[in-house]
Formats: sequence, C-alpha cells, structure tokens
Amino acid sequence: MARAYGGRTNYGEAIGIIMLETLFPRLPGDVGNASTFSFPVRYKVVKGASSHRVVKEGDPALLQPFVEAARELEQEGVRAVTTSCGFLAMFQREMAEAVGVPVFTSSLLQVPLAYAMLGKARPVGILTARVQSLTERHFAGAGIDGIPVAVEGMDDAAEFTGAFVDGKPELDVEQCRQEIVEAARRLKRKHPLVGAIVMECTNMPPFARDVQEAVNLPVFDAVTLINYVYSAVVRHAYRGFM
Repeated sequence: MARAYGGRTNYGEAIGIIMLETLFPRLPGDVGNASTFSFPVRYKVVKGASSHRVVKEGDPALLQPFVEAARELEQEGVRAVTTSCGFLAMFQREMAEAVGVPVFTSSLLQVPLAYAMLGKARPVGILTARVQSLTERHFAGAGIDGIPVAVEGMDDAAEFTGAFVDGKPELDVEQCRQEIVEAARRLKRKHPLVGAIVMECTNMPPFARDVQEAVNLPVFDAVTLINYVYSAVVRHAYRGFM
C-alpha cells in the first residue's frame, strides 16, 4: 500500500448491522453478539424499534428510521448493511434504493438460493418467530414469490416468544433450544419433502447446529448470509502453490 487516505475516524468494519432496540440476551451466534463473527462489524440501534413494533405490528412508520440508520452506516464506511430481524424484509426494496452499498435486510433472501439448489418438488422450509406475522409483503421483499415454501413458527413456544417477541430480558437457553428443535421436527413431519431450512429469525442461529442434527437438512440463517456477503465485499488474495 503506497498511499492511504483518511476522512473518517474508524475503519475496517465492512458489515453494518441495524439493531432493533431490545433487552433480551444475545447469545454467541446471534447477530447482536459481535463474537459471532470472525471479522469486525458495526452496530447501529434504531431507537423505539421494538420486536413488538416490527414483528407483531409491521409498523410502516419504522421505514424512515431504518433508512436513516442505513445511510449513517454507509457514511461511516461499511460496505454492506443488514438488520437484526428477518421481518424487515418488508423494507428490503426501499432500503436498497436508499443507499449506495448492498442492503440485505433478511435471511429470507436465501430462500430463492436454497430452492434453486433443490429439485422443483422440494419446498424450502422456513422457521419463523411468528407465522401469523409473516405475510406476502415479507415474501415479496425477499423475492420469494412463486417459490414453494413450508412455514413453521414459534407462536406457541413460551420461552422463545417471551424473550424474542415480547422482550423479556432473560432466557432459559435449554428450554429455548428444545422449542426450536421441536419446531424444526414438526416442520419436517408435516412436510417430509422439505429440502432445506431457512431460519427467518436472527435469534435462531445459536441453535442452528441443533436443528441440523435433528432434521439432517441444510440450514440457512442470518449468519450464513452475513458471512456470504462479507466474503463478496471483502475479497482476500489467494495463497498457495502449483
């Protein structure tokens, strides 16, 4: 590097993550825990963006605050922007139009990729925090129109819902693990042809290995997507021999 140019205070944070304002625990594997990643990330919290407003209400008034957060992260030097809730797929198109860096609001963006890898008779399974909140608006934002999916939710999972939807600031980790694994098993029992699972919720990846061991399917989530995008926006030189 012959010459370097400044203009900002901080450098080296390629992925910006827009966070909901929450108090529940963020386990390793959760996008809100920086130790999840092998590279630095930069966080930006949207004040007032509770899980209730995003998941249960789908509040359109949150669009502008999320756009502003994305713009701030872009100005701070990130190379791509994501979020901490899969239901923000409802804002995918508007947020992508608002900034000059790539925006990927939701792990649901991996559903078309997963389906392209499967036989046409095999649907993609979606594990979501709340089935009744997942609408065509979210599917359209993620480009899922016309793709066969099978959806299973955590609507009746008391521990998961209490923390990640209702905002309880504590979590029985083992109970939550059992609830998520059981939801995955239900999904496979109801839809035996499912060929892969995409976890909509960004709080689910800490349990992705447990789910994979239970159902023996490829499991995609917010972390697989962030790692994939990072590998595209920060390319490394190959070293080896011939």
